Amino acid sequence: MHYRCEWVPEYSREYLAGLDRPYRQDDILQIARGQLSREEKRFNAGGRFLFCDTEMLVCKIWSEEKFGHCHPWILDKLDRHRYDLYLLCNTDIPWQADPLRENPHDRDRLFGVYLKELTAREFPFAVISGTGKQRIDNAIRMIDRHFRFGQEK
Repeated sequence: MHYRCEWVPEYSREYLAGLDRPYRQDDILQIARGQLSREEKRFNAGGRFLFCDTEMLVCKIWSEEKFGHCHPWILDKLDRHRYDLYLLCNTDIPWQADPLRENPHDRDRLFGVYLKELTAREFPFAVISGTGKQRIDNAIRMIDRHFRFGQEK
């Protein structure tokens, strides 16, 4: 990894892979708790950065999209648990099927939902576009710009 730092994978993948039934709204709450717990453990390990594959905004939107509302615990954590920068991936790469992915034909609308939430909450974010190495380079450039690496603060 470019920054040689800690990262927290998407806990929902592990959680959902272990279910022997369709997921329910209370599962999203358990996923949110598990995700945050793992973040806190990795954060306490120290380091320059902690990259998180997902977080409470994803759980909120997922819950609202699938079930029409979100658990208050998730909303509370979303309001209290801040991140330094969100990377919002554009929909300019092809959909890749995956047993745990949903909404293959609704990506642009969902992108707009995330964009609206990030903007309304005034969360710092950058939209990441491009394909392959270009996409990674764009993410690195946006992170460096946000944290002003190599520049006078």
